[in-house]
Amino acid sequence: MKKTVLILIIAAMLGWAIYDFVLSKENGLGSGEVGNTEGDIAPDFELTTLDGENVRLSDYRGKRVMINFWATWCPPCRAEMPDMQKLYEKEDVVILAVNLRSTEKNDEVVIDFVKEYGLSFPIPMDVENEVASMFEVNAYPTSYLIDSEGRIQHKAIGAMNYDKMVQEFENMN
Repeated sequence: MKKTVLILIIAAMLGWAIYDFVLSKENGLGSGEVGNTEGDIAPDFELTTLDGENVRLSDYRGKRVMINFWATWCPPCRAEMPDMQKLYEKEDVVILAVNLRSTEKNDEVVIDFVKEYGLSFPIPMDVENEVASMFEVNAYPTSYLIDSEGRIQHKAIGAMNYDKMVQEFENMN
C-alpha cells in the first residue's frame, strides 16, 4: 500500500514537472531568470559609448531594444548596418550596437565606420568582451531582441535585413 502511494506521488510530481515545462515553452516564458536564451530576462550591463556616455540596458526598461554585437571588419555586420539605421529611424526601437572593441585595431577605425554609415544610434564599446561573454556571442553579428519587460524574445546569429527586424519586433507581445 505504501509503495503504491509513493509511486503515485512520484508519478504525479513527474507529470506536473513535464506539464509545467511544456506549458512554459509553449508560452515562450523561458525560465523567468536572468540568462541569454529566448524567454530569459536579459542580463544587465553598463558600457561607455563611442561618444563617452554610459549606457545601461536597464535604463531602457519599458522600451523594445535590439542589442547587436558587431565589428567593423565583419562583412555581414557591414551589410546589416544600413538596415539597422533604417529601423532606428522608422520604428519605436532602441538600438544598442555593441562594438567588440578588442577585435578592432583602434577607436579611430570604429569612429570612421560610424561616420561612413551615418549611424546615429548608441555605439557602446565592449573593450574587454565582458558583455559579449555574458551573452555568449560566438559569431558576428549576433542580435538579441528584447521586449519592454526586459525579456529576450529573439536571438539572431548572422545578419538580418530590415523586413526581418520589423517582423521579429512585431511578433513581440
